[in-house]
Amino acid sequence: MKRKVLFVASEGLPYASTGGLGDVVASLPKALCQNGTDARIVMPLYDTIGQDLRAEFQFLGSINVPLSWRNQYCGVFEAKKEGVTYYFIDNEYYFRRGTLYGCYDDGERYAFFCKAVLEILPLIDFFPDILHAHDWQTALSVVYLKLHYSGIARYNNIKAVFTIHNIEYQGIFSLGILSDVFELAPWERNIVEWNGDINVMKGAIECCDQLTTVSPRYANEIKSPEFAHRLDPILRDKQYKTKGILNGIDRTYYDPANDPDLAVRYTHKSLSGKADNKRILQQALALPEWADIPLIAMITRLTPHKGIDLVKRIIDEFLNDDIQFVLLGTGDAEYEAFFRDLEARRHDKARCIIKFDKKLSKRIYAAADLFLMPSRAEPCGLAQMIASVYGAVPVVREVGGLYDSIKSYNEFTGKGNGFTFANYNAHDMLYTLRRAVGYYHDKKFWNRLVQRVMAIDFSWKASSAQYTQLYNELCSYDNSCPPNSFA
Repeated sequence: MKRKVLFVASEGLPYASTGGLGDVVASLPKALCQNGTDARIVMPLYDTIGQDLRAEFQFLGSINVPLSWRNQYCGVFEAKKEGVTYYFIDNEYYFRRGTLYGCYDDGERYAFFCKAVLEILPLIDFFPDILHAHDWQTALSVVYLKLHYSGIARYNNIKAVFTIHNIEYQGIFSLGILSDVFELAPWERNIVEWNGDINVMKGAIECCDQLTTVSPRYANEIKSPEFAHRLDPILRDKQYKTKGILNGIDRTYYDPANDPDLAVRYTHKSLSGKADNKRILQQALALPEWADIPLIAMITRLTPHKGIDLVKRIIDEFLNDDIQFVLLGTGDAEYEAFFRDLEARRHDKARCIIKFDKKLSKRIYAAADLFLMPSRAEPCGLAQMIASVYGAVPVVREVGGLYDSIKSYNEFTGKGNGFTFANYNAHDMLYTLRRAVGYYHDKKFWNRLVQRVMAIDFSWKASSAQYTQLYNELCSYDNSCPPNSFA
């Protein structure tokens, strides 16, 4: 009999995504299904989902979902994509907002979603062995399962896995709405209370059977105050049930040999197509067509934890070297203004494209010689893996998943798949960039390095096997808590 897993997520490609979470939620269940697991996904039906995608939906029915004093409509739609079943929770009051996040009532919106996930299981006739929730927006599905549903037949054997993708966002709200919005009783307050507030991520950490993070290094980092955003005490307490599993990427979507978004396709065995993509991007961006000058790329959110301050500190100095620089991303207004100004000042060498564009991002990966990712914190990071697949050699800081996936080239052993620096220091980063550029000018060596980097397996094969083992271990013994054990 197949193991049944229900992914609870606030986003998932191709329907809705703001970053790496959407990639992971789409690609991990697909890999699990290919390995014999019945993995399905449930997410909100946002109004931002296009009509072309909605045309594939099938309406399964509707129920009313009670949440405190509310009694809200909940429609359920189903779609199948690449062998994976998606369920969509429909409620226009909560999800017709023109955006996924950032609304004044996000707490109520995602409390409704989490309650609805558990209420629809009889309707969809799918009671999973594992409920696997992702980040704070879905944390209450774990809390509700363990506090309110664990005594109900068919719910009582469901194990809960909670994955932290980014601990910076925890779902923090006033204790004053504990009962009114979150339907939690005063005696359940201790489950979600942290530092005088409601913290729904803390609640999921308390209640889940297994806590995972998206890289082994990050699982250790978040036990320290530097990375945990004040949750380190509870994470140290719960380390016995914490495991870090490195994310992968969807190699059918990220494949330079078959990518329809590239001008010229290529493989690690034949790199001439990569040179063509570089020249074509230079033409498109009106950059000088310098074949022998390295093109350094960044595709990133413009936020402090992505290391943007380091780039600001040294980019003018670095542009005095023989290089070109291309950045694609959006984020904080201060950073967007800085990079717009940089392009205006250094138009001979720099292009800064302030927008989100998935297709353009792949063309930049394919054109770039080096890919810079100097994060202050990086739970996993997918960009360094995607860059590697497209032959853009990563230059990264040794943190989180960057440390787990990229090892610095060692001229004595000949090993390594990129260039790394440890300290959060702008000139350490600049030294590492210049070291990489130095190797770039040895063309025979560089081609061998690019081929090695492109050949590394960053697919979900190994990681999905680890998740399968984790699910099987959880279901092999009964470690569920009686309903009143949290009181």
